[in-house]
Amino acid sequence: MKPAAFRYHRAHDVTDAVGLLGELAAAGEDPKLIAGGQSLMPMMNFRLARPTALVDLGPLRREPALNSFRRDGSSLTIGAMVTHRAVEVAELGPDFAVLSRAMRWVGHLPIRSRGTVAGSVVHGDATAEWCLLALLLDAVIVAEGPGGPREIPAEEMFHGFYTTAVEPDEVVTAVRFTRPSPRAALTEFARRHGDFAIVDAAVSIDAEHGGRVVLGGVAPAPVRVPEAEALLDGGVPGPDLFAECGEAAAAAIDPPDDAAGSAAYRRRLARTLVTRALHEAWEKGETR
Repeated sequence: MKPAAFRYHRAHDVTDAVGLLGELAAAGEDPKLIAGGQSLMPMMNFRLARPTALVDLGPLRREPALNSFRRDGSSLTIGAMVTHRAVEVAELGPDFAVLSRAMRWVGHLPIRSRGTVAGSVVHGDATAEWCLLALLLDAVIVAEGPGGPREIPAEEMFHGFYTTAVEPDEVVTAVRFTRPSPRAALTEFARRHGDFAIVDAAVSIDAEHGGRVVLGGVAPAPVRVPEAEALLDGGVPGPDLFAECGEAAAAAIDPPDDAAGSAAYRRRLARTLVTRALHEAWEKGETR
């Protein structure tokens, strides 16, 4: 339960972090960034990850742009060093209230108090709540590298098991959510509260822009389910439609068999969770 040996470096700002990543890689090191460390450190302790160098982003919490929320028209930008807990207690308004509500599913309070939004997105866990929310709300991930900043749409972000579009020499500085969704919800199932989800579902109901259904735990990366989304577009919201969407989602996926559950079990979970999330999303919109 101890990590392999590594060298420790402390970045003073984003430019310094990008420079350190480049210098270390050029010297033959395998550097990793650490912010909250709630995902990376357990993997290092189990030696599932063995970086030869860590670049600590802790001092970047002092930079206002990296530790704040910003509204720009219909978009919400969350700085890279904002913690899950900060989102949980923030007043984000009805358009993005699903972000605060979803945080109750993220680990336990100590984890939420240290783990960061950007860290979770970059980690790319297929069941991570932030990865599903990124797809649900059309997030844009802003990354800074040697060539300057670039923007990565969420639909291009997640490539597979813990693999994302962020390059090894880039530092994510913000996550911008561009799809306001007053009627949205996220729910999941785990063996115990705070454990990794076996399956989770995030949904939105939007008559103007169309519904959205995203599942985690059924593929190497979080996935949208267009078969269920098509039913929401033009359908009459209510129990019958929501149950039909759940059935469509379960039929559309090809989940894995593993120690957490069989493919058939994950399909049943997907059906139940999509249906439940749609009910919650509709009720939240009705009580605004």
